[in-house]
Amino acid sequence: MTAKLTEYNQKRNFARTAEPEGITEMAQEGLRYVVQHHIARRDHYDFRLEWEGALLSWAVPKGPSYDTRDKRLAIRVEEHPLEYRNFEGTIPQGEYGGGVVMLWDEGCWEPSGDVAEGLRAGMLKFVLQGRRLKGKWALVRLKGKVGEKQENWLLLKEKDEYAKTGEGISKFTTSIRTGRTMTEIKEGEEERITKNPFNITGVQLAQLVHTAPKGEDWLYELKYDGYRILAYIEGNSLRLITRNGHDYTKRFQDVAASLIELAVGRAMILDGEMAITDAAGKTDFQALQSYLKNPQAKSLTYIVFDLLALDGADLRGQRLIDRKETLEALLKDAPENLHYSRHVKGKGKESFRTACEAGMEGIVGKKADSVYSGARNGDWIKLKCDQRQEFVIGGYTLSDKKTSGVSSLLLGVYAGGTLVYAGRAGTGLSEADMKELEGKFAGLLRREPPFQLAPKPRSTEKITWLEPELVAEIKFAEWTADHLLRQASFKGLRRDKNPKDIKKEKAAEDKADEEVQPPSAAKETVSVVETNTNGIIIEGIKISNPDKVIFADPEITKGDVIRYYAQVAERMLPYVSHRVLSIVRCPKGISQTCFYKKHPGPGSIGIVTIPISTGGGEKEDYFYIENPAGLIAEAQMGTLEFHIWGSRVDELEKPDLMVFDLDPDEGMDLSRVRQGVRDVKAILAELSLNSYLKTSGGKGYHVVVPLKPAVTWNVFHDFARRVAQVMEQKWPERYTSNVRKAKRTNKIFIDWIRNGRGATSIAPYSLRARNGAGVSMPIGWDELDIVAPNGVNMAEALRRIGGNDPWNDFFRNNQQLK
Repeated sequence: MTAKLTEYNQKRNFARTAEPEGITEMAQEGLRYVVQHHIARRDHYDFRLEWEGALLSWAVPKGPSYDTRDKRLAIRVEEHPLEYRNFEGTIPQGEYGGGVVMLWDEGCWEPSGDVAEGLRAGMLKFVLQGRRLKGKWALVRLKGKVGEKQENWLLLKEKDEYAKTGEGISKFTTSIRTGRTMTEIKEGEEERITKNPFNITGVQLAQLVHTAPKGEDWLYELKYDGYRILAYIEGNSLRLITRNGHDYTKRFQDVAASLIELAVGRAMILDGEMAITDAAGKTDFQALQSYLKNPQAKSLTYIVFDLLALDGADLRGQRLIDRKETLEALLKDAPENLHYSRHVKGKGKESFRTACEAGMEGIVGKKADSVYSGARNGDWIKLKCDQRQEFVIGGYTLSDKKTSGVSSLLLGVYAGGTLVYAGRAGTGLSEADMKELEGKFAGLLRREPPFQLAPKPRSTEKITWLEPELVAEIKFAEWTADHLLRQASFKGLRRDKNPKDIKKEKAAEDKADEEVQPPSAAKETVSVVETNTNGIIIEGIKISNPDKVIFADPEITKGDVIRYYAQVAERMLPYVSHRVLSIVRCPKGISQTCFYKKHPGPGSIGIVTIPISTGGGEKEDYFYIENPAGLIAEAQMGTLEFHIWGSRVDELEKPDLMVFDLDPDEGMDLSRVRQGVRDVKAILAELSLNSYLKTSGGKGYHVVVPLKPAVTWNVFHDFARRVAQVMEQKWPERYTSNVRKAKRTNKIFIDWIRNGRGATSIAPYSLRARNGAGVSMPIGWDELDIVAPNGVNMAEALRRIGGNDPWNDFFRNNQQLK
């Protein structure tokens, strides 16, 4: 408790009221604000601004007004704790402020000057970025009477594009969080907001081709030049997520507000392109870059081309033509900055010609009856009028004619996990571009080139190498015979792309009169043959009883399980192959007896037996798999779960994979588990160890550390134990390193024990033999707050592997244990 919240605490009896007790908190990124509609002795609005760990607070009897002529009385009251911004409910009669409280608006605020000085002088100006209140506002203190304790201020709307005639607030009668009216809050009704059926998905990607297929079963749309954005809307909350998982909601506030207005409380998930358009409707990527640096342009438009969910129903399995029909109706009379992407049925050749003649980037073709699989599978194709794609910046040159700036960018693409030099771009760089790039380059300098085969400097230039962390959009004439770019021109930085995902775009083989097939470069790693007798042969292994039900809810058959492992084999095998296994088999499904197995049975394709010393001079046979056939053979025998040793068989006594399993006490709030994950990551970072995150498919998360196989099991095991003990000592009320259940009450067990010789941990991408068919799934650190430990099931895992790999650099990041 701090002095600034003493008055707040003294006025309340926390044994009676559900309001939070007053303690100051550490500030998070950005300053938050909240407006609460409060019907107590009098109806009013509480206006609260975060400052120095608490909420500055004013009671506004008539509420805020968008009309610049309205001067609304705002009475300064005691500061409130930051946690109060989450309070909605009823304060008991007889308590201070007894009545009903609604969360009416929330967002971030930005002061226009020194806050402390503004409070002293009685003039506080600021910008609000909320769901309902936006733009420039001011609080002005009135001159008080002698001896008057109460501070009276005025809350004013300043002139800007958000100002309106009329107050503009009376139409908002429901909670920004729960969708409830004041009456419904008073009566204790549940939240009225429909939830979306999923909170993350891979995006559908288009395959580059040179010729548009013929036929009425293809829809053609313009190709837009902007940022791919998925919009997740629930009630009055919204997230705008890029294709690599970054939240851009704050960057696109105007569009976010329009989407909330469009949804009017309905839940929906939209897929589209955020772009800047000119008067002719042409999208301009460089203009979007300028907007991101200085959000002043008013032509920002969200061009929506797909609807993935509506009113709680998952629409990804519906035909595209049906999804688009619903979407078009949804966007009728939408705000001007929301645009429905119209299409033409058939006529791909004509559409492409027209787009190029109009100076557009190209067209996208989509199968009319395709589902939204969240992958690049040939259902969507793209034809480009110009050659352009993204490249990773690995360095830059400076000619001897310049003393500063950038002469050209050295570019690369990833192939086989390494950065391959692709040429240079020396045009398209404005003075503003050079200034921006110089600033970003300053923190990325390195001595050695990042390219596999680096270019040599010309006699008239100096090369500076960079960490390959920036992605540039490049327009070019063609690829040369030496696989280098000709006439490459810089178009802008791509903040929405992961550098490790940047590869050379290759067009699929053109088939003008047929369907365009998936690219040969993306060939299946597992051969699958469907027989005429409803049987399956995968990797030469005949699958028996493929229709046997393994999971009842949702219903998943043995054939489904084996197809799953066939599809994830390419992602999963680097973590599983050549590691000693223990497996869980459920040959009759998870409702019947399952058993744990670590010693091999009869030999099968792809399964290798290895004798391992168990101490005392004795040896026992264990086993591992080498290839997809081993994975399929195990699945054919009923294996659902794959558990792996922390070492590979070629370095059996030198482990290279450390795993910390966060095992929470029963009923623990998920936010505490997520904080535990952050604490583990922080401790490891203090030890200069990079870590990776995956779901467990159960109650907790796994934090995984790739290491060089250099130390013994004893050293490895002892190090893991000490990490858990450090956490226990630093936060004794949160964590325990003791395996005993009795020691876990209201705590998280940091399970370090699985890092011993012979111990195992669940493999990445492995199914779990539990209801729901959960998967232990690699996820990005930025997904921690949106993916639950059991939040990825088999279907979601399959969608995810069609997108970016959050562990893409895992094996290039092996570290030395110190």
